[in-house]
Formats: sequence, structure tokens, C-alpha cells
Amino acid sequence: MSYADIFSQFEALTVMVVGDVMIDAYWWADVRRISPEAPVPVCEVKKKENRLGGAANVALNIAAMGAKPLLCSVVGDDKAGRTMRELFVRHGLSAEGLVFSEQRPTSVKTRIIGNNTQMLRIDEEDTGVLSENEQEMFVERVKTLFDNNRIDALVFQDYDKGVLSREVIEKITALAHSKSVPVCVDPKKRNFAFYKDADLFKPNFKELKEGLKSDEIRAEEQSLMEAAKLLYDQMNVQKVFVTLSEKGVFLADFGSKDRKSVLLPACVRKIADVSGAGDTVISLASLCMGLHLAFEQVAHISNIAGGLVCEYVGVVPIDKTRLLTELEKA
Repeated sequence: MSYADIFSQFEALTVMVVGDVMIDAYWWADVRRISPEAPVPVCEVKKKENRLGGAANVALNIAAMGAKPLLCSVVGDDKAGRTMRELFVRHGLSAEGLVFSEQRPTSVKTRIIGNNTQMLRIDEEDTGVLSENEQEMFVERVKTLFDNNRIDALVFQDYDKGVLSREVIEKITALAHSKSVPVCVDPKKRNFAFYKDADLFKPNFKELKEGLKSDEIRAEEQSLMEAAKLLYDQMNVQKVFVTLSEKGVFLADFGSKDRKSVLLPACVRKIADVSGAGDTVISLASLCMGLHLAFEQVAHISNIAGGLVCEYVGVVPIDKTRLLTELEKA
């Protein structure tokens, strides 16, 4: 099947994205001098921009590929939460999976970009776990969306902001598997060990070492395979997909009889900003899982996509046309 055919089939898929959403705010500035008050640059702000970030960026990547994302998260019942809803409308995303909380603020990350270089980031957020009542409301909202839609894949996009807890993860995973929906995970340290029975588990190299509490793991196929086997034994994850930054990606498939693995090098690119690359990788991987593609195709398509978005400053969704061109060239 050609990549064009695969992309065409992506358009029939619906992917549920569950996790932490945030506003990525950008202040674009010119920097011409150092402040006389302290040894810091003076940023003359020229433009301000709000973008959807976190799990919302995964949804945007899925939508950019022509598929339908259903985004489920908890945000604050505040000004930033209203901005979030407006951004959903602007990008054509459904907000029916959002739960609005009076107990926590909407996460906002403000990046100050001076002369096209990120100079400072300011985070406004509460990373505490949801209250028991909010967790119940959230899981019930997810269940309602499952009941009302055909879901082809589910993504847990964990940014460690408190929306996902052990109880929420276990209940939603069980719900997805009861409907034969593959579960794909982009984990963070706090919940790392709670994603048992995931169909695809995608830590980056740092998260892999932290999650297994080992500094001995090397970015080499044999060492990565040994680490992946530990994850399989401890958590019963079927595919272990490790992103290795400039060294590419590694994918081990424990769902196959011969337990295949592949280590793909990164494509040589002019890197402008790695922000959001992991979001793009899990987005394309989930679409591939929704089509039940071979594990080599999952790794290859996701690897090329993750590299492409690194050529742009800021968090941006994938360019479908350019990705198809790059895949056909590769």
C-alpha cells in the first residue's frame, strides 16, 4: 500500500486524545540592548499569540492528517479556559470532551522569543491531581464519548499536570480495551508505571531511563531491546517505541512471535526547535495503530514526521503534504 493510500485511510479514523492540555503563549520580540537594571536582554514585544499545546497539539496533528480527533481534558473555569474554548472553535475541534473545573487554573506556558530564539518561559499552572469528584466526572465524560462515537485509537498524552492519575488511566484503558481500541501512551515520570497493557508505549530516552531507574541504558539497539523487554515483563506493553532525539527512534514489537525490533536513524535536518516533536510522533503512531499497520511502518512514518516539525520555531502541527513528499523520497 502506498503512502498516499495510507494517508487517504487516515482520513476515515477517529482518535480519542486524553491528557493535559494547555495554552502555549508566544511573545515575539526584538532584542537590541541589555537592560541597565540587570544583565538581562530588553525584549521589545511586537506580537502576542496563543496556541493550543500539550494534548491539544496531538489533536491538531491528527486533524492536520485529515482524521478526526476527540480531545478529553480538564481545564480551569477561568479566562484562559475561555481562551482555550475559543481556540478549539478556531481550529475546528470539538470541545465536548472538556471538563471545566472551578478548583484549578488552565495551564498556560508563555514563551518569550527574542530575535527568533526562545529566551524565557513562564509557567502558570496547578499540577496537583484532580479531586476524586473531578476524576469521576472526567471518566464519565470519556465514557459518554466512547458510547456516542466509533473510536479507532486512543492516545494518553501525559504532561504531568494532574489530569491523569492511576485510577483515571486504569479505568480508561479498560474501557478502550473492552471496545478493542488500541491504547497509545506518551508518558511522564509520575504515572510511568501505571500504563499497564498499553498497545504502544512511547517514552523518550530520558523518560525510559528514569522510568526504569537505570543510567546504564544506552542508545544502542541491544541495550534498548533489553530495556524494552523489562517494560514488557513489568507492564505488558505490546510495542515499546523510544524516541532518541538526534539518534532517531527505536521500536520493539512484543506482539509478534519473533519480537522484532528496529532502530531508525534521524534524518539530517536544520533544527530550529524540538518543541512538540514528541506530540507529532505519538499522533502519527496512533493513526498507524488505528490502521493496524506493520510496526516498521509505524516507526518510519512517525520518525519522519517528528523530524519535520523540528524545522519550525514553536509548537506547530505536521504539514501533511510535505510529510507525504518526504516519505516518498525516503
